[in-house]
Formats: sequence, C-alpha cells, structure tokens
Amino acid sequence: MLKSSSTVHKGADYWTKRISDQEMPALCSTVRELEKLAKDDVSSLAILGRSVMHDNALTSRILRVANSATYNKGINHVSTVSRAAVMLGFDTLRNICITARLLSSLLENKNLSPNVYQRLLKLMAQSFQAAMLARMMMTGHDEKLREEVFIASLLYRIGESAFWSTGGSFSDALDQKLRDSDSEQDPQAIVRDILGTSFSQLTQNIARSWGLGEVLLKSLSHPDERTPEIRCIALADKLAQLLIEPAEDPNEFAERLKQTADMLNIEVSEFRQKVVDCTKATQKLAIDYGAKVLLDFLPKSADVKASVDQEAKPLVVRASDAAIQLKKLRELTGYALTKTDFNQVMLTALEGILSGVGVDRCGVLLLSPNRQLLQPRIMLGDEAEAMKREFIISLDETMSIFSQCVERKTPFWVADPNAKEWQKSINPALKTKLSKTGFFLAPVSIDTRVIGVFFADRSHSGRSFEPQDYDNFTHFTQLANICFGVSVK
Repeated sequence: MLKSSSTVHKGADYWTKRISDQEMPALCSTVRELEKLAKDDVSSLAILGRSVMHDNALTSRILRVANSATYNKGINHVSTVSRAAVMLGFDTLRNICITARLLSSLLENKNLSPNVYQRLLKLMAQSFQAAMLARMMMTGHDEKLREEVFIASLLYRIGESAFWSTGGSFSDALDQKLRDSDSEQDPQAIVRDILGTSFSQLTQNIARSWGLGEVLLKSLSHPDERTPEIRCIALADKLAQLLIEPAEDPNEFAERLKQTADMLNIEVSEFRQKVVDCTKATQKLAIDYGAKVLLDFLPKSADVKASVDQEAKPLVVRASDAAIQLKKLRELTGYALTKTDFNQVMLTALEGILSGVGVDRCGVLLLSPNRQLLQPRIMLGDEAEAMKREFIISLDETMSIFSQCVERKTPFWVADPNAKEWQKSINPALKTKLSKTGFFLAPVSIDTRVIGVFFADRSHSGRSFEPQDYDNFTHFTQLANICFGVSVK
C-alpha cells in the first residue's frame, strides 16, 4: 500500500539513482559510454562501431535510420555500422544510438498499467516530434550543433518519461491523482507532492548524472538565453505540445508559429509548410526506429495542415470601462457584507480588472505550501491556458519583485521591467515571462497573512498603463482582500 504523500517525498536524488541503477541501466550505461568516446577523436568511431555490434536489435535500428530519408542524402546504401560511422560522423551516429536505446528502454516496458503506458507513449511522441522540429529549425547551422539540439529536445522531458516508465504504485498513484484533479489544481504541485521533486528538477539531475551534454543542461538551467539553439529547443517543445494536444485558445498555436517564424526570419507561410513537412518526416523516422507504437500519438499531417493554416484572430483590445468597473465593485461590496466563496471573489475581482480596468491578461497566483513558489490559480484573458501551465514564479530570490510583494504586503507598478531601478528585482529568467510595457502586482491576503498575488499586464497589445489604471487595479485587489477576510470568519 502506498504511503501518504506527506511521508514519501523521496526527492530528485532518490529517483535519479533508482532510474539509473534499476529502471534504465542500459540507457544510462550507453549514454555514459558514448560521452567518454566523444572525448577520443582518434578511435571513437571504430570503438563506437564495435560497441553496438553485439546488440543485433540496436544494430538493425541504427542501419534503418542511417538509410532513412532524414540521414541518407543520396549516398549508397549503408550495410554496416562501421560504414554508417564513416558516412554520418561520430556525433550523428552517437545520437542515433542514444535515440534508439531511449525508445527501446521506454517503449518496451510492458509492466505498466494501461493508463500510465498511454501517458508515456503520448509524452514520447511529443518529445520525438519536438526533436524533429528543433532539428528542422536549426537548418543552416553546422551538423554537429543540429544533432546536439535534436538530442537535447528529445531528452528535454527525460525525467518525466523515465518516471512513468518505472511503473508500480508511485506512477499509478500519480496518474490517478492527475486524472482526478480539477482544472484549478496545479499538476506540478501534485507531482511534487507524490515525488518530492518536480519533473524539471529530475530531468536536470539525470542530465548531470548521465553527462547528457551542455546544450541540454543549458536549456534546462538557463531557458532564457537568447542563443539560437536554446530558443529552438524551448519553442520546439511548445509547438510539439500544441500539435499533439491543441490548446483551448486557437490563437495560441498561431502565435507560436509567428513567434518562431520571426525568430528564423522567414514568412509565417513558409514556416507553416516546414512544420507540415516535418510532421511527415517524423512519422517516417519513427517507423525506421521501430517505434510504430508512437504513430497513433504523433500529429497527423492532415490535422497539422488544418491547424497551421488557421490564422490568428484579430487582437482584442480591452479599453477601460467605467460601467463594468462599477458593476464588479458593487458585486464585491455585496460579497464583503456576506460570506462568499473564495473562488467567486477571485473571479469577480479578475473580471473587473480584465474588462473594467482594461488589461490583456490577469490572474491570481497562490503560494505553494512551502511558500517557495507562486502557482497560477485563476488566469483570464489572452493565453490564459498557457499561463496556467507556464506562469510559475520561484521565490528563491528575496530581492525578486514577487518576493517583495509577498513579504512587504504592498502592491507594485512596474512601468518598465528593463529600467535600472528594477535590475536587482527582475532577473533575466523572470523577465521572459513579463510584459515589456509593464505590469501590476498586489498581494492576496486574508487579514494580515499574504497567500498569493494578483497580476495584470497588457502584454499582447503593447499598451502602457496610466496612473488611473493602477488606482483602479489596487481598488479591486483591496476590496477583494476584504472579502477574503470575511469569507473565513
């Protein structure tokens, strides 16, 4: 019987050791051996060829992939691993070995419950699609860097994939909790409660322990870096996620396509076609790797064509509306006189901020039990669903603007995050989540205890705030806090 989550909390180190030593020792050993070979320029190709020859299944997969349309550009048929090593080079062949071993290690595990196995297949399909997208996006860069980006994207969620592949009571319990959770519960908080760590931290631990390369480690620890390879990995992961599991907001995918096309300095129409072509190539390569089981979860070309051809809807600009402000303030005043559900108070206040103050997006982020994170509870406006997944704020830096809002119990108006006055309180990683034209923050409190923050900005329309906007925002947050105090008495 599974112990209660309060007594589990095994943490990242425990899961890294268990996955490395018990669950995926073959993959761990292969990766470490290949990493050693990478430091030996003279004999690495010959040793690599010999090291896989004893594994007939692995050899067969390597040769099929080496002869695939992705890697064989008109050269003669490759019939031996040694020949593949010469034709493709060490870096490419090493990544083919890692990919083949990863797929076999994860997908051939038959001791998983049906729900967990389905979850694993979907996640692996997403990772494989992301790797192909990232490789495509790096066209024009040298082949070695393209291969590094491919493998980094493939392994970007290795912690999560490896955990699901372990099976047993922990994976079944987490799967059940995630399926039973409602839309307001944070999936990442549920993961930390069961595992004692996050999937992201587990991936970083595995990447360091196995020596999975600097590109992967940098993409995990410094995702805000503006180098082409790090940006491609992050964008490919998001695009693959949206291809496999479309967002509730149809604009989100169109916006991601435009963001990536702008980064690559090409027209959106050209990038759309590249995405369609890439999904076709992904399906073919999955077959060459012997991973046909992923085909049911990879995006279908026809569906992708329909998705990428869908234009983004015109931008909705919400102007300040005094009538809506008055209506919502009256509702909150009524709540202050009678006990009202906590969520209803939050929703009414946010509706007043969104459509009354006139912002592009707003939300309430609540403190995690250990008060180290702010996690989205209710988000409204543009890309609300994406914000619920991604807008998680770490409070590990005491100088952070969010930490100051919580500790000092005071609202903030940051008109320009790049201004010198905010240099110490808004680090580069945090800046990537925030609007360049400023944002509002205010504490969410019950009596004198802060339990989270209100947030609002005009990120999509690029409009600046005026003093009256800030006054209206703080009016809503202060009245909501009064309501929260009444609701618990």
